[in-house]
Amino acid sequence: MCQVFAGQSPDDYQPVTRRLRLNGQSTSIRLERSFWEIVDTIAQGEGMTTPAFVSKLHSEVLELRGEAPNFTSLLRCACLIRLEQNAVASASAGGSIAAE
Repeated sequence: MCQVFAGQSPDDYQPVTRRLRLNGQSTSIRLERSFWEIVDTIAQGEGMTTPAFVSKLHSEVLELRGEAPNFTSLLRCACLIRLEQNAVASASAGGSIAAE
């Protein structure tokens, strides 16, 4: 079982730093390559660039919470939510998800 997790390519979890603007402020965000790929896919699905999507998400968090502590963790959790939504949609469309 652990080979599935331990055997993954180191490229997948290589940290990648991207510079972008959040609410007009220049900043950098560091995520693992696999997470950036999911964020890119989410942004594309929303019809926007990744920087525009991340900035909009950051603005919405500020509006809802007043602050965005640990925003990179929020991005990772957003990726997990998207993967979960995709799994549910796949199961609803006739695929199956094995319960553990």
